[in-house]
Amino acid sequence: MGDLYLEARLTALKLAQNSDGGWGYFAGKQSWLEPTAWAALALHGDSASDRAWALLKSWQTPHGGWVPSADVQIESWGTALCVTLAQARGEYGEPFRKGVEWLLGSAGVESNLVNRVASRVGLLHAGRDLDLKGWPWKPNTASWVEPTAHTLVALKKAAAKVPTDDLHERVHLGEAQLLDVRCRNFGWNYGSREALGVDLPSYPETTALALLGLQGRNDVAPSVELAQRWARETSSPLARAWLAIALRLHNAESPELSGALTPDLLLTALEAVSRGHYKFLSTVANTGGNT
Repeated sequence: MGDLYLEARLTALKLAQNSDGGWGYFAGKQSWLEPTAWAALALHGDSASDRAWALLKSWQTPHGGWVPSADVQIESWGTALCVTLAQARGEYGEPFRKGVEWLLGSAGVESNLVNRVASRVGLLHAGRDLDLKGWPWKPNTASWVEPTAHTLVALKKAAAKVPTDDLHERVHLGEAQLLDVRCRNFGWNYGSREALGVDLPSYPETTALALLGLQGRNDVAPSVELAQRWARETSSPLARAWLAIALRLHNAESPELSGALTPDLLLTALEAVSRGHYKFLSTVANTGGNT
């Protein structure tokens, strides 16, 4: 059953690949970075993945960041996915190095000096520790859980090749920021644990993503337990796929995914990764774990 589940998704991805080597969010639509990166990881070792990587490399700017599509020339969080994909492919040349540099230069605007000072003197109530640094979706915006988690994966994996103090410090601050915004029930909302003094709810998908970035830690056991419960209860196919990936990376049991194929190619790729190449997202061997 497991092999049939995976093969059905890999076949669907191959059939839906665009002529430029990428994938849209649905078959026949314009290629975008996010579904292309995940499909390329799911199809690692296949020529379809090589064509996808060739396209993605053409979307890297001279500054090192990646744009989300050929028609949108704004560097974005997708840089983290491409840095991770480069490492899965064993490619540590200029695209990888410049991508790492771009990520190290990116941070949420909430942690700038003015906001930090305003928070310390009580003029700004941010609901988070502004001395910590996460990552935004695009430059000059606030940090959020999902781009922070994906960037932590990319940088933790890069630590062996780029063993700089700057990289280790950003990983430390990024992990601390995720823990700082964890909700009371040990899950995660999209960006904050509370707003205007009111606790915010956590969600299965964002909890899974945060756990992706917090691999190797001993202080996330309650969050892993919550993720296991949600993996049994959630009706969201996207949340189930992310939960399956996160739980496997934390060496925790999770229900096997099942169900029919979906026309959503990003979801199809993530379901394939959860059953196939999810270990390319593992960071524990690179960081040695921490507490």
